[in-house]
Amino acid sequence: MQWFEDETFWEAFYAHLFTEERMAAAPGEVDRLLALAGVQEGAALDLCCGPGRHSLALAQRGFAVTAVDRSRFLLDKARERTAGTRLGAAAGVEFVEADMREFVREGAFDLAINLFTSFGYFETPEEDLQTLRNVRASMKPGGVFVIDVMGKECLAAMPSRTRWVETPGKDLFVQHGGILPGWSRARMQWLLVRQERALRYDYEYNVYSGQELYALLRSAGFDEVRLFGNLDGAGYDSAATRLVARAQVRGGG
Repeated sequence: MQWFEDETFWEAFYAHLFTEERMAAAPGEVDRLLALAGVQEGAALDLCCGPGRHSLALAQRGFAVTAVDRSRFLLDKARERTAGTRLGAAAGVEFVEADMREFVREGAFDLAINLFTSFGYFETPEEDLQTLRNVRASMKPGGVFVIDVMGKECLAAMPSRTRWVETPGKDLFVQHGGILPGWSRARMQWLLVRQERALRYDYEYNVYSGQELYALLRSAGFDEVRLFGNLDGAGYDSAATRLVARAQVRGGG
């Protein structure tokens, strides 16, 4: 079993990864990514949707959303959140439990998103490339894919790779990241201290520079790729806080 397939990982850290503050930020993030994408309607794919915070915001803006995740636990959380909204069952969200290396829906989407480093989880870059080929095959002519990760350049510029947060309930959540030799993969160590119990999970993922992600998207078949330093569309330069790529399929006609 790979780390992202372990439901106990998501269950243990859910409240710390998906705080109400992060949930409340989703509508604004969707507004920014839609402005960046230049897509305002149609069918949208939220790949690695987690608890569906962006899926719901897209649906509330009139998109027909397909929300895909490998974790049944996270999908259940997404369904609960959707059911608790005014839109209810009419929210326009289809939830799909699937591995991103396998999910393909030929020519179905005007917009696809993969946000907050929900990419690179696999052991080889070839698996990442297959995922991007699946996304490319799932796009309509003229469709746009927005992917957001932590680029190598951003990691290199971080003054500290250790963060810790104490919650109102006095839990202590510590995250420590490190780059493995060769700068192709990163290792994360997460520690959750709750009263007298401590939980620790270590995992690794592939990391990409701007140029490497650009080349991967082009190899996957996207016709136009542009890089940005955040969802607001800032340049990918020394001030970048994220690596955001806007990849488009050539239009029909």
